[in-house]
Amino acid sequence: MGTPVLIDIGANLAHDSFDRDRAEVIDRAVEAGVAAMIVTGSTVADSARALALCRRWPRRLRATAGVHPHHAAGFAESEAAALAALLADPMTAAAGECGLDYFRNFSPPDEQRRAFALQLRLATEHRRPLFLHKRDAHADFLAMLREHPGLAARAVLHCFTGGPAEAEDCLALGLSIGVTGWICDERRGHALREAVPRIPDDRLMIETDAPYLLPRTLSPKPPHRRNEPMYLPAVLAETARCRGQSPAAVAVQTTANACRFFGLTLEDRGGSGGTMAYELH
Repeated sequence: MGTPVLIDIGANLAHDSFDRDRAEVIDRAVEAGVAAMIVTGSTVADSARALALCRRWPRRLRATAGVHPHHAAGFAESEAAALAALLADPMTAAAGECGLDYFRNFSPPDEQRRAFALQLRLATEHRRPLFLHKRDAHADFLAMLREHPGLAARAVLHCFTGGPAEAEDCLALGLSIGVTGWICDERRGHALREAVPRIPDDRLMIETDAPYLLPRTLSPKPPHRRNEPMYLPAVLAETARCRGQSPAAVAVQTTANACRFFGLTLEDRGGSGGTMAYELH
């Protein structure tokens, strides 16, 4: 069997750490079997940069458009129209990254809830699925989503790091769950490794969250700490191991889930000589 066809549902490719070699990063991802990447937007300006990257690589990239809870305090109501315009673009695949993060509280919790509520409204108006963030804010996060049951059923909790009980709460709301290299961390990933087998096949997706969360299972380890989409197979391998499934089976399922969730179509372009045959259509 050839290289599994994968989709990285969360890569911060607009991050300045990729400015010097972004084209090479995308090429390396494709060579590793990552046919498509969702570029995460974390502010209005960052979301616009993500969308610009999609126009440069339309057969590989799609974007999200949103305001991360870390930046909620700087998200003015006057920016809502600009965010709405980004959400209306056909190359924007989801609303977000949005949600709540009480771990660091870079923005006050009340400002986070205000920004999250606004983005829930925009996602409803533009009929976009949700790309969500949650850390140390479980109760408030669930309470706000319960007010939007239709949206919750069309949402993925990106970079899930919780244990089985948190996973069950999220799944009960209808959320899908995104797994990153956190699962590869022998120090911090125990709870996640216990939760991952409980995620239904049709609600699981995988991601790198590059340039963050470099998988610690990589061997040999790269001489730097920057994560790239090319390392998504390491997340796949550990996820499959924890679930007692083959990497090939998890690859097929998570890619199908990502295509359905984000409204993507992968087209077989008939690659040869070991090149990736699949591209976004």
